[in-house]
Amino acid sequence: MTIVELIKEANENGARLIPSCEVCGISKRTFERWRKGGTVNEDKRKSCIRPEPKNKLSKSEYQSVLNTVNRPEFADLPPSQIVPALADRGIYIASESTFYRILRAENMQHHRRNTKAPERVKMPTTHIADGPNQVWTWDITWLNTYTRGIYYKLYTIIDIYSRKIVGWEVWTEETGELASELVERTLLLEKAKGKPLVLHSDNGAPMKSYTLKSKLEGLGVLSSYSRPRVSNDNPYSEAHFKTMKYRPGYPQDGFKSIDDAREWVSAFVYWYNNEHYHSGIKFMTPSSRHSGQTMKIIANRKKVYESARKLNPLRFNKGIRNWEPAETVALNPTDEIKQTLKTEAI
Repeated sequence: MTIVELIKEANENGARLIPSCEVCGISKRTFERWRKGGTVNEDKRKSCIRPEPKNKLSKSEYQSVLNTVNRPEFADLPPSQIVPALADRGIYIASESTFYRILRAENMQHHRRNTKAPERVKMPTTHIADGPNQVWTWDITWLNTYTRGIYYKLYTIIDIYSRKIVGWEVWTEETGELASELVERTLLLEKAKGKPLVLHSDNGAPMKSYTLKSKLEGLGVLSSYSRPRVSNDNPYSEAHFKTMKYRPGYPQDGFKSIDDAREWVSAFVYWYNNEHYHSGIKFMTPSSRHSGQTMKIIANRKKVYESARKLNPLRFNKGIRNWEPAETVALNPTDEIKQTLKTEAI
């Protein structure tokens, strides 16, 4: 009643009705409802019974989401990985956003760590791939051992189109000779020798060694390098190493021997290529993308979601989820190229 009288007094003294209501934290319609009939009516905003949305999850569906995310195979995965895995099995429980909403409501959704905000820098030369074995990136990361100060060196080559790890090896040192050996072996395994290929890396000593440069020229591979002192010019390799070192089971205390390191990396590469649903390719596995199974997987996922929409159309007012990855992938694209790729995706 006090609010109604204050607004009425302000209005009679020349104040506009809408701003007066906003100052009190209510809308004009609420004020008019309170004054309906010439008397001050009770505020029923909090006590009114509102109908539940027709597309709201039932209690059993809500519990099914919780049961799913707590299954051992999904316990360490986010909904962005769980939903595609279920779709490939012909199962639809709820949308990815619904999974996230339920996890937040149950206080089960937390970030693993803080990350530094990216810095705006001028982008280097852009390379674009519309198929496998056109643009590769490679880098070396150090693996801890039981002995402080001693590290094993993991060399990894990634195809940016499919995100597949096409070549890797663990050695005790970083040299251009070892890098040359790995690149040549990978080209043979991928049957890419003699075909146009860009190999991108940072500016480390092995990457710019004369041995490797000479080998790449002989193989017909075009070299590409990051700008000096710019770490994010090689994002695909950096993201891969981050995924690896935060993978559950990664030996944070170090490896006992180089054979142990190679065995662990071999298992990780198999998981990454064949079981890991990669967010950069619309949650397909790198191997399926690399081997050309994209359209078959998309068709199956669409079939699952179309079936789910027929059962409850109200849950798909904006249409079914878009499962199609970009047809072209760019390494360090400019703003113009980003806009072009975005337009093509639409």
